[in-house]
Amino acid sequence: MNSQGVPVFQWYDSVGKTTWESSLDCLRPLGLMVSFGNTTGAVPPFAISQLAAKGSLYVTRPILDTYVARREDLEASSQDVFEMVASGKLKVGVRQTYALKDAAQAHRDLEAGKSTGSTVLLP
Repeated sequence: MNSQGVPVFQWYDSVGKTTWESSLDCLRPLGLMVSFGNTTGAVPPFAISQLAAKGSLYVTRPILDTYVARREDLEASSQDVFEMVASGKLKVGVRQTYALKDAAQAHRDLEAGKSTGSTVLLP
């Protein structure tokens, strides 16, 4: 247990299997980790007592569908995102583009973890 770790694992874990232990080890007691991806595979089964042993940690596994299940929540969240983009607080960087005819390759690259950031299909 790292008694001087961070209160919230700021690099919210989108990797999964290979970073699970090290992500937990980064937290200080009572810290919170947000696990939201499985790039390297699903987080392996673990004993809930592991969270106690590492300092009474909290872990959450959010999914977008829960946050936008109601139409009004979807609209409010969308409005917030568009306002942040318009204000410049949120920068949308296009990292790679594909011709529309190469959409299948774009999907293969996304699934294989070969892309980062936004991917845009061009006509």
